[in-house]
Amino acid sequence: MGKYRIRVATGDSLLAGSSNLVQLWLVGEHGEKDLGKILRPIRIREVQLEVEVSLYLGRLLLVKLRKHKSLVGFDWFCKWIAVQGPGTQGEAFFPCYRWVQGNEIICLPEGTARTVRDDPQNQFKKHREKELEERRKVYRWGFWKEGLILPIAGNTQWDLPRNERFLEDKDLDFSLSLAKVLKDLALKGSLDLTNSVRRLEDFNKVFPQGKTPLAERVRNCWKDDALFGYQFLNGANPMLLRRSTSLPSRLVLPPEMEDLKTQLEKELQTGSLFEADFSLLDGVKPNVIIFKQQYVAAPLVMLKLQPDGRLLPMVIQLQPPRNGCPPPVLFLPSDPPMAWLLAKTWVRSSDFQLHQLQSHLLRGHLIAEVISVATMRSLPSLHPIYKVVSTGSGGHVDILQRATAGLTYRSFCPPDDLADRGLLDVKSSLYGQDALRLWGVISRRYVEKMVSLFYKSDGAVKDDPELQAWCREITETGLQGAQDRGFPISLESRAQLCHFITMCIFTCTGQHASTHQGQLDWYSWIPNGPCTMQKPPPISKDVTEKDIVDSLPNLHQARTQKTFIKFLGRRQPVMVALGQHKENYFSDPGPQAVLKQFQEELAALDKEIEVRNAGLDLPYEYLRPSMVENSVTI
Repeated sequence: MGKYRIRVATGDSLLAGSSNLVQLWLVGEHGEKDLGKILRPIRIREVQLEVEVSLYLGRLLLVKLRKHKSLVGFDWFCKWIAVQGPGTQGEAFFPCYRWVQGNEIICLPEGTARTVRDDPQNQFKKHREKELEERRKVYRWGFWKEGLILPIAGNTQWDLPRNERFLEDKDLDFSLSLAKVLKDLALKGSLDLTNSVRRLEDFNKVFPQGKTPLAERVRNCWKDDALFGYQFLNGANPMLLRRSTSLPSRLVLPPEMEDLKTQLEKELQTGSLFEADFSLLDGVKPNVIIFKQQYVAAPLVMLKLQPDGRLLPMVIQLQPPRNGCPPPVLFLPSDPPMAWLLAKTWVRSSDFQLHQLQSHLLRGHLIAEVISVATMRSLPSLHPIYKVVSTGSGGHVDILQRATAGLTYRSFCPPDDLADRGLLDVKSSLYGQDALRLWGVISRRYVEKMVSLFYKSDGAVKDDPELQAWCREITETGLQGAQDRGFPISLESRAQLCHFITMCIFTCTGQHASTHQGQLDWYSWIPNGPCTMQKPPPISKDVTEKDIVDSLPNLHQARTQKTFIKFLGRRQPVMVALGQHKENYFSDPGPQAVLKQFQEELAALDKEIEVRNAGLDLPYEYLRPSMVENSVTI
């Protein structure tokens, strides 16, 4: 019995409010009270209500709400509800952070995170089960192609659950920006069909205004071997390079190249020989664009690491050897300049293909989608891990299928991946240094501390059925049986749980940022990352500038590439940096203190990288915490 003060917070976006009446219930240990239709959350960000309740409810467990539509139903984005009154011991906090649609009853549990073991009296058992049952109806697995990981069911953004779409401000920015670039492409692209590229300098016609300083540097220095090698370490796709442990079997060296073999073996013995092998592209069916055949190569590049940290190419093989055919031509830095430049341009085009499909789309967006869907299907909002991870032509299909078959658990964890690729001690791998440091902050300063709050022993991890179901949903269902590639199907210890959660968070934040943010820098100058090649790979070293120009995209293709790279690679105006989310899913002080320390550690790391970059000729910023988005969006 007594008076309750209720605060209700509506989202900040333009259309977050609703003119529909909302009915509220308070649910406590000793009873439930229907407060009636007492709320109309139009546009006021926070509404305060006072109600008299004749029952003694005891400790509040849930707030239930139901939106009633009149003639027209308007969705409402509810951030949270806070209640103070008899039995609340201060103010009880009920996080929501989702759209309230239709007229179904939504239950909001009090914000203290609880595993199944933390609820011995089963006060929340029915709520947990019902929430997951309803979520599984909304978050359904889809299917695209055999051999690929599963997407969420749906063909357009309107098929997605409302809570997974952009909020209005980001959606409006995305739609208007896309409309503008498509309009510009239509106007200027029509003129490109009557113009041709005759010289490499003609690509200046599509070099974007508002270019980045690094993009300008790339345009001026793209022919340099040092910049070519640098991109394997710190460019848009730092995921392919590895230290050689032997000379690749595909590298067939003719007798007249004995000196080259000696040089390669010398670098191999000293541990300074590296390789970038694009064999994944071998045999991929190339596209046909406007009735014109395009071409794909599967290069191999051997590089040497200099004492000063520069990575320089030694030899390029554009295609693997074929039975019954002469050995493929090997291109060397000592070759005629145009021949060597064309070979490097083919490598850059192949890197563009693997970057966009394997490193960015598959390892960034599609894996993040699996993690997100599995989380919504397996972990109720009460679960502490839900609250942690919430912070958060046929050729392309062929490439994705091949890349999917090679996805290993270790490759998603920088300490393991960099060790496997022999890059841990390469100081000029700024990506590697920053990935390790960001992984460490996420793991030690956030995940391990959060896990220790809710799991006091390895047994508590093993005995959590919701946690085990989440792990299986990711590995067996979403990733289509990835346990043979090292992904766990069960979590047996706190250490294993921490590693798995850190992998999920880093993949959806830092790893995606490292392959997303460099697009505008490295691909604005088309010859440095051509989206397609219009002539077959050269089989001789008799190459002119015209041969290079004829191989590169035509002006219309180049403008199309520039348009979408500029659109997708731009800095997002509505962006939430890693760890800076405003949603407060925890009501207990322990997790809030961990989050605050995590934010402080991220700020310190950001400052360290800023200071380091000030002394570098080419600053590396893609993994600065202030530049890393809190989730995968674009």
